[in-house]
Amino acid sequence: MGNLPTGVSVVASRGPDGRLCGLTANSVTSVSLSPLLVLVCLGRETASHGCITEGGAFAISVLSAQDEDLALRFANSASRARRFEGVALKEAVTGSPILERALAWLDCRVREVYEAGDHSIVVGEVVACDSRDGEPLIFFRGEYRSMG
Repeated sequence: MGNLPTGVSVVASRGPDGRLCGLTANSVTSVSLSPLLVLVCLGRETASHGCITEGGAFAISVLSAQDEDLALRFANSASRARRFEGVALKEAVTGSPILERALAWLDCRVREVYEAGDHSIVVGEVVACDSRDGEPLIFFRGEYRSMG
């Protein structure tokens, strides 16, 4: 699967206890246009899994080619406690955090969660979204890349 280039996003939520959680994800897919549904695949062993699935909502911030630092920060388990430190955020309709630097973002309410191997497939209904011009960050063969 490393030969399949993917976009890179940060999936973030506000858990039932109010704390922020989030992780880097490249398994983000459009599911349906009517209603507007997307899915994210989350490892069940990740620290953010329960926060996102039990929080009832999540935001997907699509990273730009200049955001490799954010991809690494949210992928590194050692930085978990400080992931959001110094990162400019805005709050989505659902209360989920959106990275202000995002190339695009989708605010979603959790609609379904399916178990699949060691991951959960989380289907979200998009309640708000926006985008700006720019180049996306790509993950291919174990490396971050840009389209340029």
